[in-house]
Amino acid sequence: MKKYNKGSKKLLNAWAIYDWANSVYPLVISTAIFPIYYGIITDDYINFLGISFKNTALISYVTAFAFIILVFLSPLLSGIADYTGGKKFFMKLFCYSGSAACIFLYWFEIDNLDLSLLYYFIALIGFWASLVFYNSYLPEIAYPEQQDRISAKGYAMGYFGSFILLLINLIMINFPDLFGIYDSNGVVAEIKAMKISFVMVGFWWFLFSQYTFYYLPGRKYYKQIISKKQIEVKNRNIIFSGFIELKSVWDQVKNYSILKVFLLSFFIYSIALQTVILVATYFGEAEIKWSEGEKTFGLILSILLIQLVAMLGALLSAKISERLGNFKTLIVLNIIWALICLMGYYIETSLQFYFAAGLVGLVMGGIQALSRSTFSKLIPKTTNTTSYFSFYDVTQKLSIVIGMTLFATIDQITGSMRNSILCFVIFFIIGAIILFKLDKNHLSFQNSN
Repeated sequence: MKKYNKGSKKLLNAWAIYDWANSVYPLVISTAIFPIYYGIITDDYINFLGISFKNTALISYVTAFAFIILVFLSPLLSGIADYTGGKKFFMKLFCYSGSAACIFLYWFEIDNLDLSLLYYFIALIGFWASLVFYNSYLPEIAYPEQQDRISAKGYAMGYFGSFILLLINLIMINFPDLFGIYDSNGVVAEIKAMKISFVMVGFWWFLFSQYTFYYLPGRKYYKQIISKKQIEVKNRNIIFSGFIELKSVWDQVKNYSILKVFLLSFFIYSIALQTVILVATYFGEAEIKWSEGEKTFGLILSILLIQLVAMLGALLSAKISERLGNFKTLIVLNIIWALICLMGYYIETSLQFYFAAGLVGLVMGGIQALSRSTFSKLIPKTTNTTSYFSFYDVTQKLSIVIGMTLFATIDQITGSMRNSILCFVIFFIIGAIILFKLDKNHLSFQNSN
């Protein structure tokens, strides 16, 4: 069995590489190319299960349903992983199923909508479920003073890697003939190139994750830890044991005020944050006035801009937090996000959209990386890090369920996504207020550990 040295450069870099591997999914599938493809092949209203849905509302409802499943699935599997030592096994399982589903998105067609949405559903489940186990490794492989930096490095690598693939996809979509892609069988070359992009995401995610899986500790390592603690596993139901572990962690969280209040703030601002990130391209595709022939190129260019700025934003937030502290930095980021949502209601032209994209990139990487590392610092010293991170994960997923459902409902009723975006301003403001109270009460990380 390999020896894993906590804090070692090789181990930390191997962990961060998974951000490089899997970040192509949220960029290409969730944010950039798939929303454009979906908008092209669907009408404004779609009949599904006998109901007429606005196309953007339908995909939002499907996304929300996937996260409902994740809310129940993640804590169950997290508890089992901590109890059995199968953390890397589950991480691999969802990584491989998610990457395979991305490849199958090549066959996403409006004429086969049921199966097509299933591919989208499985890919989404795979990405987010694997993150539970990935994030839970952070406090185990990195010391507290390393966690902000390596978390930010992971996000930065993810942004850079996904930027590279998206740039290749952008060239392929706009100049398909350079890649030997031509119109055939009634399908234009541009659409074919988009489909191929989904396949490239699947292979990229699968291949680069292998480096991470090679170095991260697996079942043998955790089995050894469990045996040292003399945990008796014979004649016990593993599923119920997982729930018992989770209940124990929840009892600790309830009595740990700073962690409980931070999770409340994270939950509230994530309702807006994660939803805006997921629907931004759908918004740009449907609500922005593009000049003829500009839409596809302009949307992908906007996402590339976001990725470039987000990479710098993640690293910059880590530097700022060293001076201001995590809470103050998160407060500033929430205020900027509130202003972006307010601005979004009035955006109409492509130039305005590009400007907003730059602002989103500046604060997106920062708030995601800093939220993850802040939580990592706040949890008590324990070997059950997966169970703790399941609470973080469930909080995030439940916020997405609420956010996407709220967004879809307002969009379906009013016929405009602008009204949905505007209502998210209040969530960022409330999140900032709660963080301000935490900071004002002089609750420090040092006192919490």
